[in-house]
Amino acid sequence: MSKLRTAVVGVGYLGRFHAQKHRALDNIELVAVCDRDAERGRTVAAEVQTSAVQDYRDLVGKIDAVTIAATTAEHLPIARFFLEHGVHCLVEKPLTRTSAEAAVLTKLAAERKLKLQVGHVERFNPALLAARETLTTVRFIECHRLAPFKGRGADVNVILDVMIHDLDVILSLVDAKPIAASAVGIPVLMDDIDIANARIEFANGAIANVTASRVSTTPQRRFRVFQPNQYVSIDFGNGEVRRVTKLGRWREGESPLREETWNLEKGDALLAETKAFADCIANDTPPVVSGADALASLELAEMINADIARRRY
Repeated sequence: MSKLRTAVVGVGYLGRFHAQKHRALDNIELVAVCDRDAERGRTVAAEVQTSAVQDYRDLVGKIDAVTIAATTAEHLPIARFFLEHGVHCLVEKPLTRTSAEAAVLTKLAAERKLKLQVGHVERFNPALLAARETLTTVRFIECHRLAPFKGRGADVNVILDVMIHDLDVILSLVDAKPIAASAVGIPVLMDDIDIANARIEFANGAIANVTASRVSTTPQRRFRVFQPNQYVSIDFGNGEVRRVTKLGRWREGESPLREETWNLEKGDALLAETKAFADCIANDTPPVVSGADALASLELAEMINADIARRRY
């Protein structure tokens, strides 16, 4: 079987890692990297032993699939261009700035029968993969995703930059649509929201309480899930999973709880994401994180943003 011909568009901090993952997979031929900064493009191209271009339009006819890691504002025009020219797309999160833009790309990919995968990389985190098999009747989720300020992703607010990771995971676990969100958020270092908290209600009665910050001194990526007779804690950062299960009735001097704790190898979620993208193209299967999934996350993010705006003005 011939290799999948690919390129990475946008090879800044994160795009460089994407290029490395493309280069590492045997079933992928990394044809080129693309960046408007010619020097940066040449530097990354030399690292991964491929060529560099400045204009992504020069890649048409040379590639089968592309990873887009440019700024969020550029996702729509770049992804639309490649989809219109028959190229499968993996687009970094968030898929676009708005759900309306995401709907354009999702519709276009469906019409052209092309794969549109979105870089919600936590779906490939070994800790989540190990824990989610028993998460069947989720009723309450509490999560904290805190990060120091780095400047990257600052073209969007903290909800689209940081919280969107957890919104995607939550929507993948709760078997119902969100119906309401109560939220607060404030700018700290940027003009837009840097720290936010949201309480999300779902049609089946489930609740999620989500906090995200990009101005914290200590990073944290902790996710707690509660369902009848079970509690699961996932630390996305260090790979620790703790599961507490109720096995029977409480009796004097006895505990009906079974506690399991394990630490998983951190793994390489970005490599797993890239491999899944190549595999869904080769096998003609749905992407693990589809454009429709990303659209749902953006719709929820907009619900949260709207409530914050309502409270601020």
